[in-house]
Amino acid sequence: MIGLIAATAAGSIASERLTAAWPGRCRVYEGPVREAVARAFAECEGLVCFLATGAAVRLVAPLLTDKAADPGVVCVDEALRHAVALVGGHGGGANELARQVADVLGCAPVVTTATDAVDVPGLDTLGWPVEGAVAAVGRAVLDGAPVRLDADAVHPLPALPPNVSPADGAVTADGATADGAAFTLRVTDREAPGEGRTAVLRPPTLVVGVGASRGVGTEEVLELITRTLADAGLSPHSVAELATVDAKADEAGLVEAAARLGVPLVTHPAEVLAAVEVPNPSEAPLAAVGTPSVAEAAALAGAPGGELIVPKRKSSPEGRPAMCTAAVARRRPRGRLAVVGLGPGARDLLTPRAREELRRASVVVGLDQYVDQVRDLLRPGTRVLESGLGAEEERARTAVAEARAGHAVALIGSGDAGVYAMASPALAEASDDIDVTGVPGVTAALAAAAILGAPLGHDHVSISLSDLHTPWEVIERRVRAAAESDLVVTFYNPRSRGRHWQLPKALDILAGHRSPTTPVGIVHAATRADERSSVTTLAALDVEQVDMVTVVVVGNTATRNVAGRMVTPRGYRWQTAGTAGTAGGEQ
Repeated sequence: MIGLIAATAAGSIASERLTAAWPGRCRVYEGPVREAVARAFAECEGLVCFLATGAAVRLVAPLLTDKAADPGVVCVDEALRHAVALVGGHGGGANELARQVADVLGCAPVVTTATDAVDVPGLDTLGWPVEGAVAAVGRAVLDGAPVRLDADAVHPLPALPPNVSPADGAVTADGATADGAAFTLRVTDREAPGEGRTAVLRPPTLVVGVGASRGVGTEEVLELITRTLADAGLSPHSVAELATVDAKADEAGLVEAAARLGVPLVTHPAEVLAAVEVPNPSEAPLAAVGTPSVAEAAALAGAPGGELIVPKRKSSPEGRPAMCTAAVARRRPRGRLAVVGLGPGARDLLTPRAREELRRASVVVGLDQYVDQVRDLLRPGTRVLESGLGAEEERARTAVAEARAGHAVALIGSGDAGVYAMASPALAEASDDIDVTGVPGVTAALAAAAILGAPLGHDHVSISLSDLHTPWEVIERRVRAAAESDLVVTFYNPRSRGRHWQLPKALDILAGHRSPTTPVGIVHAATRADERSSVTTLAALDVEQVDMVTVVVVGNTATRNVAGRMVTPRGYRWQTAGTAGTAGGEQ
């Protein structure tokens, strides 16, 4: 919940705008400002104070306890010019909250956190627990000092700056490694010494499987887990989940233990666990819950492709039989592939989600001209793998291979990556050993349609005229079907120097079913600097104006030219016949 505190009429109006934009997310705190701030600070995960920064500082300062627990505080001035991340930039989420407030109110976000200012991911913003010399190593990263990256495996982290790099070498007398790095960023689920020059990131790689008798106590479960991890030299901060059999889903001791560890309790059907090969099966759980193993099998079930690193162990309460068992499996790190649509070219048509994925990636794969469009958005240290036209399959294989190696990869394409772009060849290569996410983008057809008017107001189809990978006979059959179905048609890849006859042939097919006066829209380089467009007719279209970066939109029998714009009526019942918007009747 976001607490909103206003002292003036302008602040109250702005609070109403945030409440309307974020339904169910905000609560307005009324009454004396000091008391309102105190209540909101205790009850909310974030505060937006429509106050002077000095006043907000004085009100919030006595309430601060720990940056890991304090809510983020954003301060907005009376004129709504700035949203200042005042307290809790990272841990409290104030930096992101300031950006969100700015988006709604149209003001400028003010973020002064050092890592954000230079576009370097803070060690405490990576979503994993971090411990050790966090401040010292973070400062070294910012200062450009050599920092040794010591990771047990490749994880899908965002790009780190070039001064953070893997290195081998003995430690010298002054604490530096042979390559000159005096600081180390360690990424491991193992217990690591807390030297003054080492920060440790804890990836969520451990699954603790737990078997339990009915009525097991929380303390017994926690004591067993703590001892099991400690004896194996593993960090509890890397535990991703507790796992058990379905029959124990409501076992209070397990539910509470998971809650106190801050991880989910995940359950599996007995038949699934029974199929998992384990080193220490037993008759007791088979008789009780229908599987010869709970702890080991549940740990492995939660870590597909991983390994069992701690076999089953029993608890050891004094004076009574053990009531629970535990085992630990390590997940194999999963790389991440984001297939990102960049839109038609204009920067303001690049979606916020696409920006986030570009900043989250450590590897970006794409056509060189598309990489150039977004190169300034990439974090320092991002590895860019670019290639020229005609290398689509190579780019798809490269992106998948990088994700399989454990990296966070963004495979980019223009428009929407799933429309005549990189999503289909990439996903044809990808298997279930990587995480895949798709980021939609504004397609060339949609961008062109917006420029032309409303040509896609009714049923429509997109057809590529490129016969490099699709036989012309197939393309021609699709064009003929669209013509006979009276669909508005958007032609992609309509014409190039080597393919000049396909567009005239397609237009001839359409002309057999539509009048010569049917509106046709031509948009070259939609939303880019060299954009040009025109609305003509099927009979008057000059195909010499068309090239590979042109979209051609041919209307249906109801499409009309209204004030120079293409309009295809939807045919709403409330529209009267004969108006410009309903030419052709109800559809």
